[in-house]
Amino acid sequence: MPIARAARRAAVRLGAVALAGALLAACGGSSDGAADSAGGKVTLTVDLFGSFGYKEAGLYAEYEKLHPDVTIKQTDTEDEADYWKSLQTRLAGGGGLADVQGIEVGRIASVTQQQADKFEDLRTYGADKLQSRFAEAKWAAATGKDGQVLGLGTDVGPEAMCYRTDLLKQAGLPTDREELAKKWSTWEGYLELGRQYKAKAPAKSAWLDSVGSLFSIMIGQEKERYYDASGKLIWETNPALKTAWSTSVKAAEDGLSAELDQWSPQWNQAFAAGSFATIPCPAWMLGYIKGQAGDGGQGKWDIAKLPGGAGNWGGSYLSIPRAAKHKKEAYELIAWLTAPEQQAKLFQKQGNFPSATGAIDKVADAKDPYFSNAPIGQIFGDAAKAAPVQVLGVHDQNVNQQITNALSEVERKGISPDKAWSNAKKGVDNTVG
Repeated sequence: MPIARAARRAAVRLGAVALAGALLAACGGSSDGAADSAGGKVTLTVDLFGSFGYKEAGLYAEYEKLHPDVTIKQTDTEDEADYWKSLQTRLAGGGGLADVQGIEVGRIASVTQQQADKFEDLRTYGADKLQSRFAEAKWAAATGKDGQVLGLGTDVGPEAMCYRTDLLKQAGLPTDREELAKKWSTWEGYLELGRQYKAKAPAKSAWLDSVGSLFSIMIGQEKERYYDASGKLIWETNPALKTAWSTSVKAAEDGLSAELDQWSPQWNQAFAAGSFATIPCPAWMLGYIKGQAGDGGQGKWDIAKLPGGAGNWGGSYLSIPRAAKHKKEAYELIAWLTAPEQQAKLFQKQGNFPSATGAIDKVADAKDPYFSNAPIGQIFGDAAKAAPVQVLGVHDQNVNQQITNALSEVERKGISPDKAWSNAKKGVDNTVG
């Protein structure tokens, strides 16, 4: 979210490497600046998490061809939590920041409410003229209390279920996406199919990747998750969250999970190894699956409607730090990348579902050969239209991380659900303050 969001994909690994990447960006800024001023050329640095898909979809190369004096250098951190931690360190110190920084939707409230002074108000460069491009909720989420435009929306994360047709067939389960959507129209139906799968599953294969991903996709179906509209933290008493928690715990207790930490090397390897048959997938996950499963996965994957109704998980923004070196050129790049034409290309090549309203109609008929020619434009388009407009809080991503960490304790360490819930509460209290 993306994507996500997304999550997304291929590159630098985890904390130490993320920090090294940040330091490299800081060091590179000096030499790039010398080259820029000497030759009249501009090197734009773009720092992202997961995989936004721009490089893979050829958009950087296209932009550089249209702008011969611009070179784009991208750095990635695979795990968004590591990326955000590194970004906070650099924002505090003012050094090592890229010209363009990606912001996950679960962090955007932190930017608008607590860090607006550290990012450019994009109205300075004409962003207010772009408002009609975007869905109202997407635009509003990146708007500061004084009307500042602090980011341009990339994708949104309408949700579906991705699955391995070959593994389901080996377990004697249906593989048709319409039939599966009916059988798992509810989350209990999904777990029941999982129990059937477990009884006849191929060796070393589980029903789903992790109960953390199950929780995240379920809570993405709710308008209010961690905060209410007044900004009050409600996660402990939210009935919808408790349902997502108990369903995830049940999946762990029934042994339906491969017990993999998302974004870990083991999780990445599992896509090609066939370690799980299904994975809840927002649209931005499609590019990630392709990158990890590789050519050998083409035609083995398919996509069906999500159990329990439509939802959204992830989606992102592109922002420009106040400390960026090439602000005007950075704005021109992000305005181009987030335009409907580029968002449509990105979805068709990588699966990142557009937040630009003009792009949604362009991709309505899109199909993906990698995913058994699944009608991704229709599946994710219908989900995007039906998904609730979510209430975003300052610490959304932090709260989610503490809860999924606690579910991992249930799943992998055998800790009781009550104890794990207590650990989640302590973690949230320490994180949120």
